[in-house]
Amino acid sequence: MSSEDIPEPVEARPWRRENGPPEPVVWLWPEGDRPTLLVWSAGEWRNAPVMAEQDWPDGSVYFQVSVDLRGDSQATVRLYRWPQSGLRAGQKSGSQPSRSVDVRRQGSMPHRGPRRA
Repeated sequence: MSSEDIPEPVEARPWRRENGPPEPVVWLWPEGDRPTLLVWSAGEWRNAPVMAEQDWPDGSVYFQVSVDLRGDSQATVRLYRWPQSGLRAGQKSGSQPSRSVDVRRQGSMPHRGPRRA
């Protein structure tokens, strides 16, 4: 398939409660060691760090990524169903995904938690 024949990937809608139970299983990676997808956009492959993988109850897989679709340094969050011809696997992560956020690797910014009186 030549680059002129590659369609841009179709953005998916998020899972909703009306999709029925159970909710998707969501996998996360540490901020500094996320896998990437390559997203075909505006005639180029764009590197897109994976924010989360969603395994839906029907067996389909979705990736939530942060991607600069126009090459202007303005990243946006997109959800894509895998596979599509406008998506390719990028770099792998050296970390195992988890179902929860590892607060030890979030940096020094304040985090949500109980409010202090």
